[in-house]
Amino acid sequence: MVTIKSMDGRRPDLREVIWVGDSKKRLKEFPQPVQKDMGDALFVAQAGGKSPSAKPYRGIGSGAFEIVEDYDTNTYRAVYTVKLGERIYVLHCFQKKSKRGIKTPQQEINLIKRRFRMAQEIEKEHEREN
Repeated sequence: MVTIKSMDGRRPDLREVIWVGDSKKRLKEFPQPVQKDMGDALFVAQAGGKSPSAKPYRGIGSGAFEIVEDYDTNTYRAVYTVKLGERIYVLHCFQKKSKRGIKTPQQEINLIKRRFRMAQEIEKEHEREN
């Protein structure tokens, strides 16, 4: 369990999470322990921190992170960005099925890039409204 408190002991303000495409639906299809671990890591990001299970995702520029969880011989990933306004955008959640090393399959990379562009548009619209 991850507990985050501000220096005065209160729970910090949390950033809003925006789920792009079917990312939330996909996360809910993962095994329960993976969902919990990824949820904890996203909570840390909401509070302004970086979970030990999150590492920089270099495919779309700075401010993007990838949570990697191994469970029952499978690998699950979630990619999110923290540098689009004040909100966190979860771009994609997927089970890595490639048998050729640790590299993310190209189709997943392409989807992440498309969803990053979608998140940028969502954020622009949000800024215009506020």
